[in-house]
Amino acid sequence: MTKLIGLYPGTFDPLTMGHVDIVQRAVKLVDELVIGVAINRDKGPLFSLEERVSMVEQEMARISKVSGVPIKVLPFETLLMQFAEQIKANIIVRGLRAVSDFEYEYQMVGMNQALNEEIETVFLMADARYQSIASRLVKEIARLGGDINSFVPVHVAKALKAKFAAR
Repeated sequence: MTKLIGLYPGTFDPLTMGHVDIVQRAVKLVDELVIGVAINRDKGPLFSLEERVSMVEQEMARISKVSGVPIKVLPFETLLMQFAEQIKANIIVRGLRAVSDFEYEYQMVGMNQALNEEIETVFLMADARYQSIASRLVKEIARLGGDINSFVPVHVAKALKAKFAAR
């Protein structure tokens, strides 16, 4: 039987409870999960690549321990399908919050299938509690001194507060 390796890509700037929810759902479907932290210089991330990888690793260690599914966190700056091929992923995991997410993701699936039709994409709906959470909005709330504790893991909330206190 083929080992199912899932790849959940994103910038994770920062990691939110929505991301965590998708990971917790994804580990039920795969034998191993790779969290691909995209470098994506065009988005101008608040956190450095090293900071984002560290925040994600901290939370993934907890999820891996609870689920028993190995989770690796790896940075990448290639085409998604090239990275998926490098790590031997069978499926790409994508989280959906709203219908507007689907329109973008639908186009991406078509392009990705043209690049490699052997790798499937699986869409997972975020829990209703997390559907409104977007990293962009979390950063804005944190920048303006709002309470972000229900939107991100504790260690991420501390990192966000420290980042904006230093500015």
